[in-house]
Parts: sequence; C-alpha cells; structure tokens
Amino acid sequence: MEQAVLKKLRYSGLGERLTDPVIVHLMANALSNPDLLSLAAGFTDNAALPIDLVRQVVGEVAELPGGSECLQYGMNSGRPGLREAVIGLLSAYQGEQSIELDQDHVLISNGSQQSLYIATQVLCDPGDIVLVEKPSYFVYLEVLKGLGVRPVSIPTLADGRIDLDGLRTLIDRLSRNGDAGRIKALYMVTYHANPSSRCMPEDDKRNLGKLLQSLDFALPVIEDAAYRDLFFEKPFSARSILSLPEYADLPCLYAGTFTKPFATGMKVGYCCCPDKQLLGKMLNVKGQQDFGTANFTQAIIEKVINDGRYENFLREIRPHYGHKMQILHNALKEEGLAEMGWKWDVPAGGLLLWAEAPEGFDTRMGSPFYHACIDDGVLYVPGDYCFAEGSPFNYVRLSFGVLDEERLKEAAKRFVLSVRLACQNA
Repeated sequence: MEQAVLKKLRYSGLGERLTDPVIVHLMANALSNPDLLSLAAGFTDNAALPIDLVRQVVGEVAELPGGSECLQYGMNSGRPGLREAVIGLLSAYQGEQSIELDQDHVLISNGSQQSLYIATQVLCDPGDIVLVEKPSYFVYLEVLKGLGVRPVSIPTLADGRIDLDGLRTLIDRLSRNGDAGRIKALYMVTYHANPSSRCMPEDDKRNLGKLLQSLDFALPVIEDAAYRDLFFEKPFSARSILSLPEYADLPCLYAGTFTKPFATGMKVGYCCCPDKQLLGKMLNVKGQQDFGTANFTQAIIEKVINDGRYENFLREIRPHYGHKMQILHNALKEEGLAEMGWKWDVPAGGLLLWAEAPEGFDTRMGSPFYHACIDDGVLYVPGDYCFAEGSPFNYVRLSFGVLDEERLKEAAKRFVLSVRLACQNA
C-alpha cells in the first residue's frame, strides 16, 4: 500500500510569522526547574500575594445581594463599578484631578497586555511602523513582530532620555522614504519602565507632545503605565498623557494593570482612551475574542478598591519590593560585578534591574555566557530582546520580584560567578 502524502497546511501571514514567545520560554524554564534561580520572568513575590485578603473578599462578594451575577457573563467593556474605580484611582494622582473621563472611556482587559495587543491590531497592518523607546518592553516587541509590524527605535540621549531633535530627524527621514503613512503609533513605558526602570520626566512628555502636534498626520500615543503603582517611597511626579494639554488633540491610550501591583494570576488590566471611536474599535475586537474579561475577578478588584483595601495593600508591598531591590543591588555589588565594569541604575520602583556589561560582552540567548549561567543555576533576560534592532548584545534584565532574600543573594552570587568565569575565559 502506498504511503499517504501529507499535504502542507496553509497558514495565514500571522500564522507563518509566529514563533515561540521568549517570555513563555523563560517562564517555562523558571517554573519547570526548581533548582534554577530565575532573575528573568517578572513574577511578583508569592509570599506577598494577597491570599488572605482575596479569600476574605471572595466570601464578601458571594454574599452581596445578587452576588451570583459575578459568576455570570459581564459586559464586554468591563464592570461599570470597576471602570468608575479606575477613573477614581487615576484622578487620585497628584495633578490628575482634572482628568475628563467617564466610564465609557475605559476598557477592562485581560491584563494590560491584551489592551496593547488589541490597540496595535486596530491601528496597524503588516508592514506598518510603531516608534518605540530604546530599550523597550520586549514582550510588546514580540507582539509587533507577530503582527508583522516593524518597531523603530526612538533616538535617545546618553542619559536614556528621548532625543527630540533626533526623533524629528527620524520622522523626516521616514517621510522622505515614503513611510510617513506607515507610522501608526508611538509606544512608551513611562513609570519605572520595563526594562530600564526609568521614569519619563513631565517636561520630556510635554515636549514630545508638542513635537507630535506639529506633525501633519495624527500619531496615536500609547502610554504603558503597568508599574506606576509600584514605587518604593513616593510616586513619580509626572502626570500622564491623559492630563497634559499637549496631548489633548492627539489620539491617546493609557494602559494600566492590577496584575503587577495586586495579583498577577487574576489577569485584570485596563486602558483609558479619550477617543471613543478608537476605543469602540478596540471593543469590537475584544467582543470577538472573549466578550468580556472574567466578571468574578473584576468584582474582587472592584471591591478592594472601593473599600480602600487596595491602597492599604499597596502601602504594605511597596517597601517590601524596595527592600528586595536593595538586596539584589547590594549582592551584585558585594560579589564584585561593578568592579568588572558592569553598570546599572538603582531604581525607585518596579521589579527590575537593567544592567550593562562592558562593550563586547555577549549576553544573548545561546551565547557561552547564557549557557554558563544556566549551568550555574541562574536565569536572566538577554537585553538584546529589548531593542527593536536586536542589538546591542551587552545588556541583561534582572528581576528581583519572585525570589526570597536568601535566594536573591544566591542568584546574584551565581550570576557574578558566571561573569567572572566568562572574563577569565575571554
């Protein structure tokens, strides 16, 4: 009998472009090998998750009049009470009391990641361009790659701030090349950024807004504020694009989340968009995907915000993560990493350290150094994934979120040992 010939499955352009996400690979490594100390995936600390609070609130939600509705489908845009609570949280920031939003400007999503994906899907076609920071959130860069969208790095100054003159030159060059119509969005992480942990000063935001206003086309701005609530001592003073007059006439989207500051496993995030037409198109896509984020987890978040317990919880965990950051920072210094020419800033919030190795030191996945770290039992995110161009190769992203104090010290020891051996073998 002749063997049947297998016919090749024909994929869409998206299906052909898709590859294993780096974040999934890193998370699988971290979860599958208990002896591997992960400084990679940006997990929060299991010991700091609000298990007792959630247990209590679940009972309270179930006992509310009509409480069973929380186990039913909810609205595509999200619970009205939670959308109102989101506006209340944003207006509580210094200088943001004048935000002119109502609940119809808010979409509740499955973490902020879904908002970012849907917004990009609505705004961009394959071959389009999104301007991103240098470095930028590598998972979003993978979203762009999967959608066939080209990320282009915004020029930066030596201190990491946006080079506005360089950005103007970049846009002019793209326009001369016939690509002006392809530039569909500008994406920036403005509070304790992933991966750099930098915050964008308000003057920089305002000057950027003025530059964008001067363009002869409307360029949507996506502000990712996932880590805004995770400051260690005091909130960063810059207002969001929702409050700045320079963005009043620009299409804007502000994405936030309750996953990092409260509970990652609940997967509740949100986006605010003053442009109801743009938000409406995003809601159309969300209606096709899931017609609403899980109603029950939304109800839990809504209740802890309205009862004041969300803010109480944040007051407890902020110093906790600040202490963990200091543990990792001190351990890297004490083990001698800085003496070998490595540099990093001490963050004022977030879950990450962004470290630069001496020029020529290769930290890419698959490099001898990467494999040496795995062999020595420590995992990191190679920094080249955080650059639109895939280079330079001498950065690493280190997360202090998940490991306890002793394991953080041990992970730092293993990491620096691998660095030392790599230098000796160079």
